[in-house]
Amino acid sequence: MALLLTLARGAVTGVGKRPSPRAGLPDVRLSESEVRIDPARIAAYARVCGFPAPGGGADLLPLTYPHILGFPLAARIMAARGFPLPLMGLVHTSVDIVAHAPLTLANRPELVVHAEELRAHRRGTEVVMVTEARLGGEAVWTDRSAYLARHRVDEETAPAAEPAAPPVPLPEVETWRLPADLGRRHARVSGDYNPIHLHPVTARPLGFPRAIVHGMWTVARCVAAAPGATRITADFRRPVLLPSTVAYCAEGPRFEVRSRAGLHVTGLTAS
Repeated sequence: MALLLTLARGAVTGVGKRPSPRAGLPDVRLSESEVRIDPARIAAYARVCGFPAPGGGADLLPLTYPHILGFPLAARIMAARGFPLPLMGLVHTSVDIVAHAPLTLANRPELVVHAEELRAHRRGTEVVMVTEARLGGEAVWTDRSAYLARHRVDEETAPAAEPAAPPVPLPEVETWRLPADLGRRHARVSGDYNPIHLHPVTARPLGFPRAIVHGMWTVARCVAAAPGATRITADFRRPVLLPSTVAYCAEGPRFEVRSRAGLHVTGLTAS
């Protein structure tokens, strides 16, 4: 409920904001101590994202789950009037998650979140949000996520386009059929009710013909397909519209998510 109120506040405070990479970032660091990890919520998250069902209290958390725990703090920072980008409509463009040490259902980590960088993007302005999970004062898990506010940019000063996809796709490993309600299902287990993920009616005013799947669902599903991974980096190249069918392709540490529309995600995992 608190996160829903934060998202609603972000919808209000975002009105009239003019995103720019030259704007200043607020010097704010939010934290929450002794965060309880709910086994029932983990089980629901695992079902939606394709992880094995959790068992006893010593079970490792899914690599991506601390992002879900820390997102309410990140949303509070991004929903503030002084934050330079509007929270509603932000698109996740990249993520780098590292587990420095194991985190289990029995742990009670401290979460610390701050905004680190504002930068130009060829389609608008990006911000990098950094989330840490700490045990005994030491970071055991780190997430650096970039979010894009789309707006018109000066073509002469905009960064160059991203490099083209490799000419030879990676071998296909699995096919995933994504239902139209996947965004709503992931919102229920993550708390991220950004309208771009919920329904065509709420996605269209923000520039999408249909709802798009959460980037963190795609990353979580890729981690679930690579058991034992302790690091994942991913770049989101093209939104995945819902419903759709995509292919998970992998070879060694490299992976891709593709569909008939093209390349959606590229990344690396490490153990």
